[in-house]
Amino acid sequence: MGKRFTRKEILRRLNKTIKEGKPIVAAGSSAGIIAKCAELGGADLIMVYSSGRERLRGLQTNIVENSNEETLKMFQEIQNVVEDTPIIGGIHATESPGSDLAKMVKEFVDTGFSGIINFPTFGFFDDKNWRKEREAQGIGFSKEVELIRVAHDMGIFTMAYVFFPADARSMAEAGVDVMVPHAGGTAGGLVGFDSIAAPMKDAAALVQKIIKATQKVNPDIICLAHGGPIVSPEDTKYIYEHTDAAGFVGASSIERIPVEKAVTGIVEEFKGVGLKGKG
Repeated sequence: MGKRFTRKEILRRLNKTIKEGKPIVAAGSSAGIIAKCAELGGADLIMVYSSGRERLRGLQTNIVENSNEETLKMFQEIQNVVEDTPIIGGIHATESPGSDLAKMVKEFVDTGFSGIINFPTFGFFDDKNWRKEREAQGIGFSKEVELIRVAHDMGIFTMAYVFFPADARSMAEAGVDVMVPHAGGTAGGLVGFDSIAAPMKDAAALVQKIIKATQKVNPDIICLAHGGPIVSPEDTKYIYEHTDAAGFVGASSIERIPVEKAVTGIVEEFKGVGLKGKG
């Protein structure tokens, strides 16, 4: 049975990993078997998002209805098989306009999550008019920033997905502990976002710009890369060589693509064994 970690405990563990010259790996885990294997593999953080249920259904990552409720329901299954790894929950800050963010964070913490991240997020939209409309409705990206600020003030470990340097500055000023430059929907596998994935060179450049914006506000914030063409361990090697990222957050890269490959491969192997005296 998993335990809840304090913000200080998590940061101490993450910084120790960095000092040892090892990358931090945060593993998206939407099922017990994924979380169990991720921990056995050495994951530093277990990430739980309602959208992961779509990946387990064989679909692209997508926002699900009643996201926060679904994520809270997932906790028991995950913590039941995780022994010594912090479990981080994705909170959809703009799901309910006018909702009490402190109450929302408390519900996740009381359930057992050791930290939170702004996911699902609408930070990937950069259209100014669209953003203004959402802000006017009380469901803009500023509410995601406020979510992080509220959680930070409560002493909770926080992470933030950001797609643009300006948003990174806002999240850094809100006190986020771990910034996650997001390079877009993950490519690869059977249902990846290949058609919109940027070249690795461009993804690395974006990640570094976001990291630089973050460090100008607070150089102590840990930065981890995610998404776009960053799919495999070899891809992260390129990212570490060309950016200051201290690790990687994998969702599709950990709980979808590896499963697709493993199941397809083993079924092909089973089908490749001939029956006695047949064929």
